[in-house]
Amino acid sequence: MRIVILDGHALNPGDNPWDAIAALRDLKIYERTPAAEIISRSQDADIIITNKVALTKETLAQLPKLKLIALPSTGYNVVDIAAAKERGIPVVNVPTYGTDSVAQFTIALLLELAHRIGHHSDAVHAGKWSGAQDFCFWDTPQVELAGKTLAIIGYGHIGKRVGEIAEALGMKLLTAGRDMVKIREVIAQADVVTLHCPLTAENTGMVNKEFLALMKPGAFFINAARGGLIVEQDLADALNTDKLAGAAVDVVSFEPIKTDNPLLKAKNCIITPHMAWGSFAARQRLMRETANNIAAFIAGKPTNVVNL
Repeated sequence: MRIVILDGHALNPGDNPWDAIAALRDLKIYERTPAAEIISRSQDADIIITNKVALTKETLAQLPKLKLIALPSTGYNVVDIAAAKERGIPVVNVPTYGTDSVAQFTIALLLELAHRIGHHSDAVHAGKWSGAQDFCFWDTPQVELAGKTLAIIGYGHIGKRVGEIAEALGMKLLTAGRDMVKIREVIAQADVVTLHCPLTAENTGMVNKEFLALMKPGAFFINAARGGLIVEQDLADALNTDKLAGAAVDVVSFEPIKTDNPLLKAKNCIITPHMAWGSFAARQRLMRETANNIAAFIAGKPTNVVNL
């Protein structure tokens, strides 16, 4: 039984060995796989591990030996899970590896929106403080979060952890799952909206002109979930017209980000390169739990199957 890893670099850029997975079966590792080489590299695979390399219905149809798709991630939108199910191929994920890391990063984005710490550090290093007349300065509004209302869209493990930290900062919480009526209700009351929901066919592009129009003027918006949840031009317009005071996104609709993405030129928009998940501790958990998922499948007792 052969295991093929299609995009190993993100999980193990050199500090997170594959030993636990290599001990299970014959292992072939590709650091990155372009779309044109997916089929040739996967032809002999019984098990594929993929993080962001997409496995479409058409691709799966050309992989007759494939028995398992293991995702070292929580999200599974890179795989056509319905097509895999039709073929009798379980798709397994790692549900809770990044709860603390992503929640921590989300709060870091929120604090950066509130204080623009990086901007002010850059200003000091550029000499602006040395040349100031006063003992202090700031050139963006400084926002106290205590008493502000945070709307969490997607109240799973990560959303709940974000809520716990926000409450420790004195914030009030509103939460919503997939019910759009409830979502519209909570975002209209919130000073900050943060997304922690999976990307589905139903919610793709849900953050659009209508969604943003419901938000409070001057609110903050955060997305550390999936880029496809947002109509990026609509978010850029809301920032450029000062409807929102700021946004912070760790994900975009196409990654790596394209140079013409409208958020790159939007006002008060912080963009980080899909790194919230990537702490060493979280990647170690991913490695361990991916190995456990594969071992469970080999033993005839698959766990964390998302396409039952």
